[in-house]
Amino acid sequence: MFPTAMQDEAARLLDAFRAKGLRLATAESMTGGLVAALLTEVPDSSDVLERGFVTYTNEAKHESLGVPNSVLARHGAVSEPVARAMAEGALRHSHADIAVSVTGLAGPGGGTDAKPVGLVHLAAARAGSPTLHEEYRFGDIGRDQVRTKAVEFALSLLRRALQG
Repeated sequence: MFPTAMQDEAARLLDAFRAKGLRLATAESMTGGLVAALLTEVPDSSDVLERGFVTYTNEAKHESLGVPNSVLARHGAVSEPVARAMAEGALRHSHADIAVSVTGLAGPGGGTDAKPVGLVHLAAARAGSPTLHEEYRFGDIGRDQVRTKAVEFALSLLRRALQG
């Protein structure tokens, strides 16, 4: 289902989590669960992947992750504050040690000058550490490519959170 290189990176990441005795959770919007799906392609991933949240609507982000409605209204779902709140909410609503979130605009429509298609916000929360955030502007490269790149960069951010 995923390219071999991505599966290999997911396996290495899970091994690194396992070596530290840590568990992770995902909170995904635009990717619709693809980060969790990639991680579960790896056998025995259940000892590391604690759970995944797919929160595609604002209501789901609020109800499942506790993202404040005021933050959603003020900044919109595709924003740094919402990505941070999603990751922090996934951490609070799970038994994970680190949580990653993804929100963005995969297209083909829905973009604006301020928030173009291809804009992706990622965040990683870890108890006792500042929440990490990364923003990417992949451009209008196609829905599948934007989502695939978001998954790839989510793994990279998880590795960074694991080290910090």
